Amino acid sequence: MATNSRLEVLKTYKIYIGGQFPRTESGRTYIATNAKGDSLANVCLSSRKDFRDAVGSARGAFGGWSGRAAFNRGQILYRIAEMLEGRKAQFIEELMKQDATKVNAEKEVNLSIERLIYYSGWCDKYQQIFSSVNPVASSHFNFSVLEPMGVVAAIAPQDTSLIGLVSIMAPIIAGGNTCVISASETKPLCAVTFAEVLNSSDLPGGVVNILTGKVAELLPFFADHMDVNATCYSEKDAASIKMIKEKAALNVKRVILYENKKWITVETQSPYFINDFQEVKTTWHPIENIGGGKVGY
Repeated sequence: MATNSRLEVLKTYKIYIGGQFPRTESGRTYIATNAKGDSLANVCLSSRKDFRDAVGSARGAFGGWSGRAAFNRGQILYRIAEMLEGRKAQFIEELMKQDATKVNAEKEVNLSIERLIYYSGWCDKYQQIFSSVNPVASSHFNFSVLEPMGVVAAIAPQDTSLIGLVSIMAPIIAGGNTCVISASETKPLCAVTFAEVLNSSDLPGGVVNILTGKVAELLPFFADHMDVNATCYSEKDAASIKMIKEKAALNVKRVILYENKKWITVETQSPYFINDFQEVKTTWHPIENIGGGKVGY
């Protein structure tokens, strides 16, 4: 008896490391589902080895990315927004598969595009806001300027598929850092599709690395890896926050916590999010005396 029905072939969503799309080293996967129980995709369960590989790629990319002109970093973030704009329909469809209404899905994608453009504009301006010339009681100039922390390991907000990841990633890389991000465990589809957007933009490989899997399994690695300079966590779990702070003390890495943030609102974009991932470097420079006369500048 003829039938038109067929078994749906689920897409396998790979991880994103160093500008490549490898399968997880562990070979493990899980099936992402929605509220109705529909199977959506095969998703990688990333391992500790995957995280180590991602950190190595992020560290290798840090020198080149942090050394780029701030204006050029802004151009690249704008290019990512352009590429996301060109794939709006796909992202809206994936968000709707993950229980969003069409109205909310369109809002999330549009805001993600606008947020990337917002941070692209701040790339060459935040230094002017947060740097300073400091008064000192000696014949010196004293400057405080910002410089990127290095490699940031971030757990993306778990209740959003796209906007949370974009909201965490954009200020990190706008300030010259590189990162490893763990996507939403229950809504992972857009994160991996966004990695495809990154891969087709001008972003160098290794600047952003995206892993999927179980947060409870990955979080200890994010917190205690000795070549990670900062850990960012966006959930409210007290036990996890305590563990992050304790493990971060092993190499005195920074801990950035974002609790109770509603990433779908415009209030959760600010140059202060760039500042959160910066260190302050203070430089002293003597004021020379020209020929023993007036002070020269």
